[in-house]
Amino acid sequence: MQIDIIIPTYNEAENLTKLLPYLKKYSNKSIGHIFIADSGSTDNTEVVARSNDVTYINTGLKCRAQQMNVAAKLSQAQVLYFIHADTQPPVTFASDIESALQEGFKIGSYKTKFDSDSKLLKLNAYFTKFDMMVSRGGDQTLFILKDFFEALGAYRPDYPVMEEYDLIRKAKKMNPFKIMDGACLVSTRKYDENSYVRVNFANFIVFNAWRIGVHPQTLLLWYKKLIKHPKA
Repeated sequence: MQIDIIIPTYNEAENLTKLLPYLKKYSNKSIGHIFIADSGSTDNTEVVARSNDVTYINTGLKCRAQQMNVAAKLSQAQVLYFIHADTQPPVTFASDIESALQEGFKIGSYKTKFDSDSKLLKLNAYFTKFDMMVSRGGDQTLFILKDFFEALGAYRPDYPVMEEYDLIRKAKKMNPFKIMDGACLVSTRKYDENSYVRVNFANFIVFNAWRIGVHPQTLLLWYKKLIKHPKA
């Protein structure tokens, strides 16, 4: 099966400079196109994407869910692999996805490893090996069969945050979820800009508000009030 990689971006030139050569270096013959689904970056995101010979799309949309949906529609692959620009999957990502598909899984992700020696962040990462919704997230990357993705209705376009959680929750009602061996190396920039307590408090509030059905735009407003994002 061909696997297309989709990376939603906004001002991610610095991270793409490292991520794109890495993905190309460790891709195998099953990896097809790499799509950069941009939201109108004002830095050199487009320049970096084109210099690495990947497909750049200026979606004109400032919503990660909608950006990824645009790229997913353009993809002709049987499998979609969503990666955040500040996340680095294991070098075995291509063969790991192939193995999960051969086992019969339609969707899955990795565990988390932060680029920090913080014991508190190591504790956070430890819990991502368990199949619990609270432990999932887009930073762990996400592979999914395209026809399954479409059957689930893709990412909800009205979800400016928590879009991966919504998709995974729907998927797990229909099929088992694969947590692959290995872990993604995840940036700590949110923690560096705020603090461990502040980020985890924000995550706790927004996750539980989402879980009980609070409106997506309200989730976004609360998240922006609770946490400072380095790209805001």
